[in-house]
Amino acid sequence: MNTFNLALKRCFGKSKSTKMLLFIGAVVVANMIASFFFFRIDLTSDKRYSISPQSKEVLRGLTDYVNITVYLDGEMPIGFKKLKSGVKEMLDEFEVYGGSNFKFRFVNPSESTDPKERNEEYKAIFDKGVKPINIHDKDVEGGSSEKIVFPGAVVNYRGRQLPINFLTNVPGISGEENLNRSIQNVEYNLINTIDKLSLDTIPAIAFIEGHGEWEAPQVAAITQELSAYYNVGRITLGGNFSALKGYKLAIVAGGKSPWSEVDKFALDQFIMQGGRVAFFIDPVVVSEDSLAHGSMTVAMPNNINLEDMLFTYGVRLNAVLLQDMQCSSIPVNVALAGERPNFVPAPWYYYPLLNPSDESPISRNLNLVKTQFCSVIDTLSSVSGIAKKTLLASSPYSRVMNAPLMVSLGQIRNSPLKYEFNQQHLPVAVLLEGRFRSVFRNRMISEYTPNASVTLINNSPETKVAVIADADIIRNDIKVRPDGISVMPLGLDKYTSQTYGNKDFVLNLVSYLTDSRDLISLRNRNLQLRLLDRNKVLSSRVTWQIINVVVPSVVVILFGILFFYLRKRKYGTPQTK
Repeated sequence: MNTFNLALKRCFGKSKSTKMLLFIGAVVVANMIASFFFFRIDLTSDKRYSISPQSKEVLRGLTDYVNITVYLDGEMPIGFKKLKSGVKEMLDEFEVYGGSNFKFRFVNPSESTDPKERNEEYKAIFDKGVKPINIHDKDVEGGSSEKIVFPGAVVNYRGRQLPINFLTNVPGISGEENLNRSIQNVEYNLINTIDKLSLDTIPAIAFIEGHGEWEAPQVAAITQELSAYYNVGRITLGGNFSALKGYKLAIVAGGKSPWSEVDKFALDQFIMQGGRVAFFIDPVVVSEDSLAHGSMTVAMPNNINLEDMLFTYGVRLNAVLLQDMQCSSIPVNVALAGERPNFVPAPWYYYPLLNPSDESPISRNLNLVKTQFCSVIDTLSSVSGIAKKTLLASSPYSRVMNAPLMVSLGQIRNSPLKYEFNQQHLPVAVLLEGRFRSVFRNRMISEYTPNASVTLINNSPETKVAVIADADIIRNDIKVRPDGISVMPLGLDKYTSQTYGNKDFVLNLVSYLTDSRDLISLRNRNLQLRLLDRNKVLSSRVTWQIINVVVPSVVVILFGILFFYLRKRKYGTPQTK
């Protein structure tokens, strides 16, 4: 044993070069072994450098090249550089799992020094669907400069392309919070777009008509948005039991005529077979034409004969109008009779701005949603087996008015009594999930279908239904021009030019109802925003400047003096007397 140890000591103990070679060899062997295994470790508390299993599944399933062009490059404010960094980190992770089928690049839209070429580049990017934003920067000398930034990207796959706009803009919160929300949604925005482009079969959705629903021009804005991802059609049931065959989702957008029992039966059995439905219904109707021309109208309950169906599914639409102190404005003439009209904006409590719920990925991190004469929904605890989740609700300062009631523009002149608006968080949009019971359960179905081979389905598999007590959420305004009509963007307030979250809400809702991979759950991603306390920064600014500038210099000087003293003491020549 002693002889063996001596041999090892002679081989390895005295030669530094031998030790170095052994170390290098060990590292090479360890890397060779590690090359057979794939793992990544994210040590951050909020897992900001990890992607979801759903994203990995989509990326690993790519059968062709995905090319992503991101327009976040060049000189930008620090906030947009953080957004660029978040997008870059996510794309790097995607490239790991997408392999050779995944490519991306960053482009500076303002790279050209020629104004004409730069403007042409801006227009080309805008035409692809990427929205620009004007940034006004102030320098230390008090001057300001304007810069156009395109916080978005374009995804190309198999000859198709779709735009992505990363920036979330919710009024009422700081720019840092908006950018943080934008970073939180990067994974969902990217992977949802890639998934939509890579699907072999495009899901089909249908707008139902025949009961006074919104006509095609009135939902043209959302139809155009949906057409990029789905096959969108318009169908009339007409008592046809199989009219919805092949469709993933049916949308009931408004309606003023009662549904026949045969049409209800067709829609009910569509749900019983696992179909999904989004109801946008006005429980109370108000004639806005009468209100505009006569300054007064009567709000009446709107009976479209779907109440019993929705009650069976677990909700009740109340024949009330919601008033909310958090509302949009309309122009009101304040001039006296005979004087020149003078229109000023005034809050109109019948146009509530609803708060999106953070409990659902459908509504999380959305802007306020604009409504017009909306109602309130009750969820029924007596209906078991159905999970009920609020998507949109009123502010803490709201109240309900029972229909029928008189609605007059003169009410604007009366200042509201705040104590009367004492109801809060009243649900206007609700998501229902679970196994539904048919409203035609225990009925004879021979009167609803002439086909004797049709069997009544009493219970559905796991499926989803959304109920929204306002049809105007999905309706766009139309501007009449001499050469035709112009469709306004969904959610745009024509009086204030403010854009609300209607479009994003409907797109998220449709995505959730048609999604089989549960990709929209990625919108629940929560990255911790660690912001500095501005008040403390300003009050202790000088102290921290001293700590960061003076203290390091003093430490270096003291260390140098100590080092010189110790060196002199150790190696200095002692003086002889």
